[in-house]
Amino acid sequence: MSHPTPVGLIGFGYWGPNLARNFHAIPECDLAAICEANAHRLAKARALYRATRFYDNVEALLNSDIEAVAIATPARSHYPLARRALLANKHVFVEKPLAMSVAEAEELVELAEARGRVLMVGHVFEYNPAVRHIKTLLDKGVIGQPYYFYSTRVNLGRIQSDINALWSIAPHDISILIYLLGRMPVTVSARGARFLNGKVEDVVFLILTFPNGVLAHIHASWLDPSKVRRLTVVGSKKMIIYDDLAAEGKVKVYDKGVTRFTDPQYGEYQYRLHTGDIAIPKLPLLEPLRLETEDFIRAIQSGRAPLADGRNGLRVVRVLEAAQQSLEKEGALLSLGE
Repeated sequence: MSHPTPVGLIGFGYWGPNLARNFHAIPECDLAAICEANAHRLAKARALYRATRFYDNVEALLNSDIEAVAIATPARSHYPLARRALLANKHVFVEKPLAMSVAEAEELVELAEARGRVLMVGHVFEYNPAVRHIKTLLDKGVIGQPYYFYSTRVNLGRIQSDINALWSIAPHDISILIYLLGRMPVTVSARGARFLNGKVEDVVFLILTFPNGVLAHIHASWLDPSKVRRLTVVGSKKMIIYDDLAAEGKVKVYDKGVTRFTDPQYGEYQYRLHTGDIAIPKLPLLEPLRLETEDFIRAIQSGRAPLADGRNGLRVVRVLEAAQQSLEKEGALLSLGE
């Protein structure tokens, strides 16, 4: 058995504690260091992880003997921190988005590949048992031909001023759609509005068109009366609702659809609706973040690429950048290609 991989965590704010908890629990991992510039947060980390080394500046952590870093800092710092870590020959896990532009993301991917380092992005929903089950259903053709998808990821709170709702919230749903369909969208259009501070969009409506005419709609906002995390999949044979906040039955498969046939008497198309049972699959009780962090550690130790590798993150940034351009052009339809 290989020795535990020493990991240093950069950032102990909103999401950092969750990463620390999971890395600390993995037998093959040694949460060797935590870096946090905020003194109060650093003191909190010290109280929870007494055997870990603590730093208040990134350079000290990067100059240590750790093999890998996990970056859980504000989005605009992801690229410079990941770049510095790769140049220090560390394996890098970075929360979404990978970077704030395609050029930055491409540089990180190329740098990681040139140095033989693992680069992974925190697209945690690709490790969610519910999302993985839906992908299995799609791959097996259970729902027939996928027609359209629509997702709602909204809440009242965690308002941000440095990035908009597109870059903050929508990466989750973009990564889910690319993962489920196994393809990049070919066109993108986005509209949004800046209600609170006039600087960044609080609400964004994003429309993606995938190959074979599959349509997808994403609604992302931190200005909404209730918290919703729901994805609906409509196919030619069956339909799926995935409600991430449901206490049980997060995935429901509806035997519903429409069959088109020709009426021999009139020679016109007729439609027959069918409604059958609702199936609620039993899903494993596994924490997606644990599966994600384990994938990072095992990728380092085995030399294989993780599921949510740097190129995965780059694909999502390509969609985000195009969507941002569409936002600035008031919903212009932009082509992404394959």
